Amino acid sequence: MKNAFKLSIRFLPVMLPLFLITCGEKNEQAWKSLFNGKNLDGWHVKIAGYDLDDNFGETFRVENGIMKVSYDGYDTFDNRFGHIFYKERFSQYRLRVEYRFTGEQCPGGPGWAFRNSGVMFHSQSAQSMKKDQNFPVSIEAQFLGGDGTNERPTANVCTPGTNIEMNGQLITEHCISSQSKTYHGDQWVTVELEVYGDSLVKHIIDGQVVLSYEKPQLDDTDPEAIPFIINGTLLLKEGYISLQAESHPVEFRKVEILVYK
Repeated sequence: MKNAFKLSIRFLPVMLPLFLITCGEKNEQAWKSLFNGKNLDGWHVKIAGYDLDDNFGETFRVENGIMKVSYDGYDTFDNRFGHIFYKERFSQYRLRVEYRFTGEQCPGGPGWAFRNSGVMFHSQSAQSMKKDQNFPVSIEAQFLGGDGTNERPTANVCTPGTNIEMNGQLITEHCISSQSKTYHGDQWVTVELEVYGDSLVKHIIDGQVVLSYEKPQLDDTDPEAIPFIINGTLLLKEGYISLQAESHPVEFRKVEILVYK
């Protein structure tokens, strides 16, 4: 999402091995694939300006076992931001997403959306989004691809309609950069999230925590978030998972979840 590098916060401890900061032992079920590799069964498409499940231009499609975000059906992007939502809600889990950027950005896509995608979680449902709403109220683990020259970390966090806390401080900046390296070209990248309800969230690459924060919560100043505030409760402990379409072609080879009991 926009302004990915508006703020970069360095936190302690830095790059500790995962086992040193794991949030206790959990009773785990087996890994489950949310994407069956054959079709979009179990997922709902929502593209800004279109009704639920109107998959304009076959933006989301499955080819050769890969879920693809494609723009060959577009003349111009025209702010048609899209998301594809899995049908179930989740609260405490480990999520693994394997992705890569390919090809050229769709004509008319904003400059900040170059090699930009992500996974939204603790999200409102696809059904509750307004027809012209660009992004769901959610927490985003933002995926960025390198431009071949500059540093551009991935597994950042962005907060449409939400806020987070870091080191006991409320963070209202829209996007915060992780400590990941830059992934140039069309290489596959695997990002994992550890999500503990309304407490701790960790972004992980190659077994290393590259970003950590706490208390995902609704932004009580955001008009799109206000309808979801019930009895004054801001903390988000569960929600839906979706993948983004922000104008650059991207492929998802794996979307797996390990639910914590």
